[in-house]
Amino acid sequence: MNRLADRLEGFVQSDIRRMSRECERVGGINLGQGICDLPTLPLVANGAIDSIRAGHAVYSKFEGIESLREKIAAKCERFNGYRADPASEVVVTVGSTGGFAAAAMATLNPGDEVILFEPFYGYHLGTLRLLGVSTRFVPLRGPSWEIDFDELAAAFGPRTKGIVVCTPSNPCGKVFRREELEKIGALCRTHGALAYTDEIYEYIVYDGRHHVSMASIESCHDLAITISGFSKTFSITGWRIGYVTAPADIAKGIGLVNDLLYVCAPTPLQYGVARGLEVEESYYAEMASDYQAKRDMLAEALRASGMQPCVPEGAYYMLADVTGLGFGGAREAADALLAEAKVASVPGTAFYASGGGDQLLRFCFAKDFEPLEQACRQIRQFRAASVRT
Repeated sequence: MNRLADRLEGFVQSDIRRMSRECERVGGINLGQGICDLPTLPLVANGAIDSIRAGHAVYSKFEGIESLREKIAAKCERFNGYRADPASEVVVTVGSTGGFAAAAMATLNPGDEVILFEPFYGYHLGTLRLLGVSTRFVPLRGPSWEIDFDELAAAFGPRTKGIVVCTPSNPCGKVFRREELEKIGALCRTHGALAYTDEIYEYIVYDGRHHVSMASIESCHDLAITISGFSKTFSITGWRIGYVTAPADIAKGIGLVNDLLYVCAPTPLQYGVARGLEVEESYYAEMASDYQAKRDMLAEALRASGMQPCVPEGAYYMLADVTGLGFGGAREAADALLAEAKVASVPGTAFYASGGGDQLLRFCFAKDFEPLEQACRQIRQFRAASVRT
């Protein structure tokens, strides 16, 4: 007798988790998983500590504490350019991943279809498959990750109920332009579909670019379910505090699912994030500037090793083409890099369902400068140690 549910068939440990475990085993530097092991903003940490000392140890409302929802709504209006009623259109969730799960469960039925861009974030695909939702894939064409809108239009069908837009993108770093979002929104309206926009890296954009939320576009506002959070911005990936904003009828359903799955996000940590949202605006600009310097440092090291980096427009991941190194595929290249240079990456196949990514590795540069500089030194030496005949 199979003791596991049929819905788990085909699910295995991801290459992201596998490489992290292997990296820990050999004592390497983990540029694979997006752990973001940078110092937590003291304002956030102290806010949580004060909350614990004040005895905020009971459940919050399932949609989150009022002060955090109000600050999220104010931030959405100030930074993202759209209004969300904190009482009826904001739900605090257990990370942005929990937000996506609650949003998908609240709006999709088994047999519905959702479009994903490739390369994709694996948790989006995994969550949809767990819920019995079918998926179609539309490739982003590297190295600039352009969309073929004829191909995208052809992917919409009678069962299409949604599309996932991750901007800035994990894993490729694409920042979707306003005109692209407008075209995606028009297709959604034509086909009665929703847009699930994962914007967790919204503050991490480079070279003078600006993040655009689909919800800020008037023609798309009522179609957009915006998912974001604070794991990356405040370096608190283990805290699991995210949020969803959506039209009130949808947000109500998301809140009900959030209650059933999680009850609420951790109460004292919600207070910590609420305190963090009082940070000066210069914090975000300095963070993006630091990440841009780290991006450029890693890109140079990858080129020196014989890889060809796809330099990202945003987020803190970089895909690199390893064709020139002569390996049989991405997994072989990732294993060799870890064994010989003690640097963990993730095979690009983890982000494709249609057989792509086999000559790509993904690197995460959410590290302090010192360990990242050491990783770059080891990557540069990898080419000499890995000459193939």
